[in-house]
Amino acid sequence: MAMTDEPLYPIAVLIDELKNEDIQLRLNSIRKLSTIARALGEERTRKELIPFLSENNDDEDEVLLAMAEELGVFIPYVGGVDHAHVLLPPLETLCTVEETCVRDKAVESLCRIGAQMKESDIVDWFIPVVKRLAAGEWFTARVSSCGLFHIAYPSASEPLKAELRTVYGQLCQDDMPMVRRAAASNLGKFAATVEQNHLKIEIMSIFDDLTQDDQDSVRLLAVEGCAALGNLLEPQDCAAHILPVIVNFSQDKSWRVRYMVANQLYELCEAVGPEPTRADLVPAYVRLLRDNEAEVRIAAAGKVTKFCKILSPETAIQHILPCVKELSSDSSQHVRSALASVIMGMAPVLGKEATIEQLLPIFLSLLKDEFPDVRLNIISKLDQVNQVSDLLPCQAYVTINTVFSSSSTSSSTCKVIGMDLLSQSLLPAIVELADDRHWRVRLAIIEYIPLLASQLGVGFFDDKLGTLCMQWLEDKVFSIRDAAANNLKRLAEEFGPEWAMQHIIPQVLEKINNPHYLYRMTTLQVISLLAPVMGADITCQQLLPVVIASSKDRVPNMKFNVAKVLQSLVTILDQSVVEKTVKPCLVELSEDPDVDVRYYANQALQACDQMVMSN
Repeated sequence: MAMTDEPLYPIAVLIDELKNEDIQLRLNSIRKLSTIARALGEERTRKELIPFLSENNDDEDEVLLAMAEELGVFIPYVGGVDHAHVLLPPLETLCTVEETCVRDKAVESLCRIGAQMKESDIVDWFIPVVKRLAAGEWFTARVSSCGLFHIAYPSASEPLKAELRTVYGQLCQDDMPMVRRAAASNLGKFAATVEQNHLKIEIMSIFDDLTQDDQDSVRLLAVEGCAALGNLLEPQDCAAHILPVIVNFSQDKSWRVRYMVANQLYELCEAVGPEPTRADLVPAYVRLLRDNEAEVRIAAAGKVTKFCKILSPETAIQHILPCVKELSSDSSQHVRSALASVIMGMAPVLGKEATIEQLLPIFLSLLKDEFPDVRLNIISKLDQVNQVSDLLPCQAYVTINTVFSSSSTSSSTCKVIGMDLLSQSLLPAIVELADDRHWRVRLAIIEYIPLLASQLGVGFFDDKLGTLCMQWLEDKVFSIRDAAANNLKRLAEEFGPEWAMQHIIPQVLEKINNPHYLYRMTTLQVISLLAPVMGADITCQQLLPVVIASSKDRVPNMKFNVAKVLQSLVTILDQSVVEKTVKPCLVELSEDPDVDVRYYANQALQACDQMVMSN
């Protein structure tokens, strides 16, 4: 009898745990469905487990979500694709629940299963599920059905296809806005499966209805459909049907719809082609750049470079550049910030003359903006100046050195003029950002210093930016000090050990006498980072003595950091130096009263011994 009852045990445990009041137990049982299914076997899983799940009336969304996810990968446990249809009933039930994330996961699982089913099974089992959900009394079922049509349609017969198109059209005119939103959101996927002759007539008719919906939440989802449908239609059909819709949407009474157009205009332009873009979409884009709502202007400003790339330089200069000038002094700091993040990319599009005469003044005005994020976005794009400088003749290059000066490529006159102008524009912005009260702003500017150093050259860096790099080593925020230490390493790699020996090492070593132990610890960190760059000789002569002297520090944190630094130096120094200088210091630290100091000293001693053995 025990042998007979044993196979029933897993399903009995599952049923008991699913009825338990503890949600965690119920969740655990759902997540063990695959294990239980393997124990039951394919036939009993189909006949016992799946029907039980179909009847499960758990009201906890977390449990239902886990069930929807598990069932999506359950085909192997029910006997393969021949029996995949048995998984549809529980997922159909989950498609009707109130919680959105559960429904979405159930639809995702149904699509995954449907994509693997045989065409005959889709007709016999999957399409009836879609039709039942689409005719559901409660709106949740109808919402879920919208995401299934693109799986059902390709396998249907011609009469069934006609019926599915009709049903989808009805969903697009549903009384509930939530259903119409779902239909608008999934229209592109459904349209991709529909034949061209039906696409131009029926689907476009459905699309036109959605674009004129009285709910802005439906219309803004229809904007996404513009690009999807545009890619499916022939260019002339796209210009006839999609282009007027985009133009109308750009003047929609709802700012959310206009925002969506501004955000997706580049993709829409690609769908309709270059000629209609120049004739009809440029005026629409200009309206969006001058929109009353800041959110719309932000979205439009962020796309300005991409949009200009599909226009001729003349069109961009005539129509877009005046708007860009207005945006550079926009009342919203977020609009200016969005513009600052992309404006440098316009230079190759506009050409030499327009860049010098019109774009550069805008760039400089943004560089002096009162809002830190605007200045930061400009400085973060300095690496793009190489592309700009390649466009410019020598005289223009002098001007653009206001932003960037390359000592390796410009004449001495260019360098002098460039440096003077740079001091008036870029440098004050950097200095102000370096002292910004928000530590994340300071952190961001530190990360751009190596870029500035490589672009500006060693001479300018020594005069203007070197002091800032040392100043950050004594910042109150650890993240700033840590970034400043790594920054010095990157600079030493950029300019070489000789430069670092002259401009970094002396100033860093002075800071070991700072009265605050946190700043002395930062000095040790810098030494640890610089040592591999500087090489064994300089490390042994200049850096090691400072580390050894710090082992006498009164603060235990300093002493165990000395042990960690010495451990990192072992691989750099000669073995004789390790034996004569490093190990005696570590032995002394290993006898320190502080337990942490002893621990790290012993770790370092082990590293020394391992190195000796490996040699």
